[in-house]
Amino acid sequence: MSFMSRLLVVLIALCGTRWVLADDFVPTPKRPAVKVEALKLANIFSDRMVLQRDKPVRIWGWAKPGAAVRVAFAGQTVHAKADKQGSWQLLLEPMRASFENRTLTATAGDKTIQVRDVLVGEVWICGGQSNMRWTLAGTRDANLEMASADYPAIRFARIPNIASPTPNADYPVVDDPNAEGRWFTCQSEHISSCTAVGYYFGQRLHRFLKVPVGLIDTAWGGTMAQHWVTRDRLEKIPEMQPYFDKFAEAMKKWNDGGAEAGAKADYEKALAAWEAKVKTLKPGGRRPGRPRLRQNPGKGRQPAGMVNGIIAPLSGYSVRGVLFYQGENNSFGESWKPFYATFPAVIDTHRDAFGDTNLPFGIIQIAGWSNRRSMTYDMNHHTNVVREIQFDVWQRTANTGLIASFDLNVDGNIHPRHKQPVGERAARWALAEVYKQKGARNQPIAWQGPVFEKMEIEGNKCTLYFKKETAQGLTMNKDVPVGFYIAGEDKVFHSDVQARVDRNKSAVIVWSDSVSKPVAVRYAQSNLPIGGLMNNMELPAYPFRTDDWPLTPHQSTGSYVRSKARR
Repeated sequence: MSFMSRLLVVLIALCGTRWVLADDFVPTPKRPAVKVEALKLANIFSDRMVLQRDKPVRIWGWAKPGAAVRVAFAGQTVHAKADKQGSWQLLLEPMRASFENRTLTATAGDKTIQVRDVLVGEVWICGGQSNMRWTLAGTRDANLEMASADYPAIRFARIPNIASPTPNADYPVVDDPNAEGRWFTCQSEHISSCTAVGYYFGQRLHRFLKVPVGLIDTAWGGTMAQHWVTRDRLEKIPEMQPYFDKFAEAMKKWNDGGAEAGAKADYEKALAAWEAKVKTLKPGGRRPGRPRLRQNPGKGRQPAGMVNGIIAPLSGYSVRGVLFYQGENNSFGESWKPFYATFPAVIDTHRDAFGDTNLPFGIIQIAGWSNRRSMTYDMNHHTNVVREIQFDVWQRTANTGLIASFDLNVDGNIHPRHKQPVGERAARWALAEVYKQKGARNQPIAWQGPVFEKMEIEGNKCTLYFKKETAQGLTMNKDVPVGFYIAGEDKVFHSDVQARVDRNKSAVIVWSDSVSKPVAVRYAQSNLPIGGLMNNMELPAYPFRTDDWPLTPHQSTGSYVRSKARR
């Protein structure tokens, strides 16, 4: 900063305001320029928004290059100067939680923008794929919850699904008060489109902490982990090269075909041919499928695409943490192969984007789906790989939590409709670990199911020990020993397993008459796991296995090796 700039800061400070120059910040990532006539706030700053309490709050936007910008909120007035590209940003000092509906005002020259009904509380990113994007309207309890929802201090913003090969400056919002990208209250008239998992999570935080809660839904159905990782990180992962090649080939084909104009011309030609063919159909003849307009792959699912289109426009927004529910689309074909590296990179990417290397990150382990088939099929399914990687990443990554959900599916649907327990379990983790809260009678808030620790073998019996703090009141649902599998040295698993709980040891003793010399035990291993082991809070034991044998998922070449994936 120049001498004159520093002198200006001192003079303004003496007048009771603060001055911040845009070049005092290093945005992560660097925001592209946005041409505006006078002044623009980023679209996340809209009526009914929630700002994060007890943290510096970053406000940003665009103005004419060199323009002086003033932002006022909650008794603070802060100044900034737009840089040569017109970008500006500033920081409000940390604020306490507040239910007061206040107005944030931004001014540049004779242009003023007012953001009304602003609260201060706890803000969370709700990311991942369709099970997080799944709205309250599609849940099991929608008819009750939508009719009774009345939480004006819980707000949500559903960010549009925009992808890009390079970081976007902002996400688009159409001129409609009900458009995606704006903030809404969790009340009956708006609640149908709120992320269901996020809603139940936010509801519990709001009731427990007694503060406003903001939920920013960044999820996009059908996405893989690599879609939520920056390209520079992905380029260091060897297993990502086929995805880069496939995307480059698709973009070349698109550009060689004339891009938008070529796609439109091809569509009109195909449509004319289709209409002519339809006219010649005889009565009862089969109608051919209508042609579709070819889409720009640069606007679809691609490596780093969702970081660039969804996360980059939000980067720097002050938040408390992230809930991330993803992994299903890394459970098809060979898409599990880069997951060992891309999934931890998802965490790093979010922590960089929101400016906190220790940002709390709640991992929601993927649900069960599809159906059970043969023992070999179940033991080697892609979903076992994904859940195991999620578990291992949790164990070795600070300030993360793992929320199990495999037990909540009743019909094999990839989108289980019972979302309330998922949100509630995530809230247990946040309250216990992020907010350091105690429950009734000042007792710790339990949030983990039993976590496997070690196995001892004596004769044909295997004693499975669990971490004591997670296994209080260890029991089996309805006293049925389901979900355990035992194998001998031949590595062939058997499901005719007997089990009994030894609560004094926080252990379960399992055996099978089919295996005289057991060497390995697995639990809840399937694309649609079964398993009733839980603790006294009815929190399910996490799926586990005692072996590190390679897994070779169907439709795959090569095997997943856990010891290598952990590195």
